[in-house]
Amino acid sequence: MTPSSVIIPEKLFFKIGEVCDLLGVQAHVLRYWETEFPMFAPQKNRAGQRTYRRRDVEMALRIKELLYDEKYTIAGAKQKLSSEVRGVHRDNGLSARPKAPSRSLQPPPSLAAKFASSQSAQNLAEESKPRAARSDDQRVALREIAKELREILKILDEGEQEIATMVSEEL
Repeated sequence: MTPSSVIIPEKLFFKIGEVCDLLGVQAHVLRYWETEFPMFAPQKNRAGQRTYRRRDVEMALRIKELLYDEKYTIAGAKQKLSSEVRGVHRDNGLSARPKAPSRSLQPPPSLAAKFASSQSAQNLAEESKPRAARSDDQRVALREIAKELREILKILDEGEQEIATMVSEEL
């Protein structure tokens, strides 16, 4: 069973038994890999059970491929994985293709519109202001940004709590 032939179901979290079935290994093997490979670290839920995400399952598949198919030792597989994680393939000396960012690095439309329309005029106005006035305006802008970031963090925390609740209800 090669990693490319394994179909990982579209789920947020997997139990250790599900991952064992996907990989064809026993649970103690996965727990041992956790101790040997620092990049393979599934989280534990409130009940102390391991919850694997898709990236954890993919990492486990890669570890299995290195150990079972490519016949690496634990030390060799660990070295190979750490070089892959850093983005360097030692086999051919070329850097790995960078992954596309999962989130946009562009500001949200509300902020982009707020700052883009008056950005050039604002730059000219900033240059003519005394230094103390500029820093006051910058403090106000930074406070506004900090407030919006706190709101974003609150939304993310609420989402994580909802996911954790759904997972604990499934268990």
